Amino acid sequence: MKKIQNCLWHTTSDGNIGYLLLRVFIALALLTHGLPKLTAGPELWGQLGGAVTGLGVPGPAVFWGFMAAFAESIGSIMLLVGLLTPAAAALIAVTMAVAAFVVHGGQGFAGRELALLYLFPGLLFMLKGAGRYSLDYLLFRRH
Repeated sequence: MKKIQNCLWHTTSDGNIGYLLLRVFIALALLTHGLPKLTAGPELWGQLGGAVTGLGVPGPAVFWGFMAAFAESIGSIMLLVGLLTPAAAALIAVTMAVAAFVVHGGQGFAGRELALLYLFPGLLFMLKGAGRYSLDYLLFRRH
């Protein structure tokens, strides 16, 4: 019983369970936004990518929209299983930063809140990795 209590409540024993729970929830929640965007096709991708090309970033809007949809869907799946987590989380964080500060920039906090709620866990996993319960750890012995 003591071992279970330590595992659940004491970060000195195994804080990786918290990473696992957050990683799975964030990935599944973001996937519900990303998968419809990925399957929508070039018309929606062009609309999504308009925010990036509006910043003066070179390249077609369709490409940038596809990359946003890719980050929110494929990036979420990679985050879910903990595979190449820092890279997947970086894609998610950049996409959410553009969403929060460019796409929804003039909407106040309420309009940016969802993007920010995905941005900060993305930064966490980009900097800290997936934790012990992940494919990264299993394949590369890397948290």
